Amino acid sequence: MLIQKPSDIRPSEITSRDNYLNRRRFLEAGIAAGSAFVAGPAFPALLPQRARAALEFGSSEYSTDEPPNSYEEITTYNNYYEFGTDKADPQRNAQDFETRPWTITVDGHAEVTGRFDLDDFVKPHALQERIYRMRCVEAWSMVIPWVGIPLVDLVRHFRPTAAAKYVLFESLHDPERMPGQSSRVLRWPYREALTIAEATNVLPILAVGLYGEVLPNQNGAPLRLVVPWKYGFKGIKGIVRMSFVETQPRTTWEMAAPNEYGFYANVNPGVNHPRWSQAMERRIGSSLFAPKQPTLMWNGYGEQVAQLYEGLDLRRNF
Repeated sequence: MLIQKPSDIRPSEITSRDNYLNRRRFLEAGIAAGSAFVAGPAFPALLPQRARAALEFGSSEYSTDEPPNSYEEITTYNNYYEFGTDKADPQRNAQDFETRPWTITVDGHAEVTGRFDLDDFVKPHALQERIYRMRCVEAWSMVIPWVGIPLVDLVRHFRPTAAAKYVLFESLHDPERMPGQSSRVLRWPYREALTIAEATNVLPILAVGLYGEVLPNQNGAPLRLVVPWKYGFKGIKGIVRMSFVETQPRTTWEMAAPNEYGFYANVNPGVNHPRWSQAMERRIGSSLFAPKQPTLMWNGYGEQVAQLYEGLDLRRNF
């Protein structure tokens, strides 16, 4: 892996957050393709600019034009139960979490399987920028500028066989380094899954960055799933395993409370959580006195995903 100290980075390689908010200037600055991450004592680390020929920019047809939440909001208000159940726990408890070395095991019904170093896992694929809405099942939302790899590219790379009907993801299980795993609030390790059709949709990504910078520990470093039309708990963090399986697996929140958290977890304002309505949402960063905004079916991504669920009873398969 290419490691650079902050002193090795030329000023021309650094994309400021102000420039990022002007998307055109950010796209001109570029995001690194492959695995050229920056590591070192400075936090947050930066994704350096590389040759234009190696870049693949995120398409505006997938990115929302809504203004992103601030970096501070995104990195200090989130759920990551491996580091604690309070919204501030991940940022507080994950600072010293080491994400190198890191490997991902790929197994199951696929022609290409094995255990891969993170860099080798990422390297064949160009990184893309995707600015997505994120809707939490708790009825709050954000807009987040991710950097990642389209999941469909990875699935195709590993060539699943006809027997593979689902893609199952598993997070790191290390209670010594992830203090939240010492509790019994969930069954560890965290597990999430998608159908093959969902995994090969154009929208899901495996994120390695945020705001043009290396993904912070509290947001799921070094690798997390982003599925923008589903509730946020589907976005498993700290991924160490990707399995191609034949039968629908039981996932973490589904096992914890099957009447509250279904396998599909599609954002649906017409299907309430048993303890609260899903019709409205609170955008993080808005004024406490600002009215809530209506929740959009499939979080506003129906054009890309509605066809996946034709004929499916969305109340029974929630």
